[in-house]
Amino acid sequence: MTLLTPHFNVAELTRSDTAQARGIDNTAPPEVLANLQRLAELLERVRAVLGVPVHISSGYRSPALNRAVGGVANSVHMSGLAADITAPAFGTPLQVAQAIQAAGIEFDQLIHEYGRWVHIGLSEGTPRWQLLTYDNASKSPRVGLLPVRS
Repeated sequence: MTLLTPHFNVAELTRSDTAQARGIDNTAPPEVLANLQRLAELLERVRAVLGVPVHISSGYRSPALNRAVGGVANSVHMSGLAADITAPAFGTPLQVAQAIQAAGIEFDQLIHEYGRWVHIGLSEGTPRWQLLTYDNASKSPRVGLLPVRS
């Protein structure tokens, strides 16, 4: 197990139930490891702000895994710059996203997704500080961190 930061390792940032079930190799290539390091450092800042463990449901995705889970073609998950997270001991995904925003932690995208998780992504360039909400009631994302509509 390769530790990237005190609380995050490569294995948890590349683990995928879908990859395991479908026999997809989701090993991060060497060029992605530096991005996973940046992502783990971001997640450490999030953990410090929340004061509780952060659970990762999706981190790095190989192109094959990204297709299998229906990810967008240009997903930053494929470059190791995004994670989908929850922190149940802190609160709801919306509360987690709001706390991250309030803390001023640098991110490119912070997305409240379906009331079930928070997507946090980094940029390879200048961050956009984009806040979005996805829910089943809208065909496209809504701007801001908002309660989900069904």
